[in-house]
Amino acid sequence: MNPARLAHILFALIMSGLMSCVVTGIATVKAIGFSPGTFADWMASWAFCWPIAFAVILTLGPAVKRLTERLVRPRA
Repeated sequence: MNPARLAHILFALIMSGLMSCVVTGIATVKAIGFSPGTFADWMASWAFCWPIAFAVILTLGPAVKRLTERLVRPRA
């Protein structure tokens, strides 16, 4: 398979990892504050959420891309 054809999968993997890391970090600190166990709780939450975020981006990404293309006019 052509590596360029896998670009959308790599994008989804990286984007879901970054976004789920940031969001779970913020949510964890908001929920329990800073303590010695905060980092471990954050990593546990991230490990749970990352596969879900990856699946959501893979499945909904094309629809979001089409919607974005409809909302944004091409440059003339």
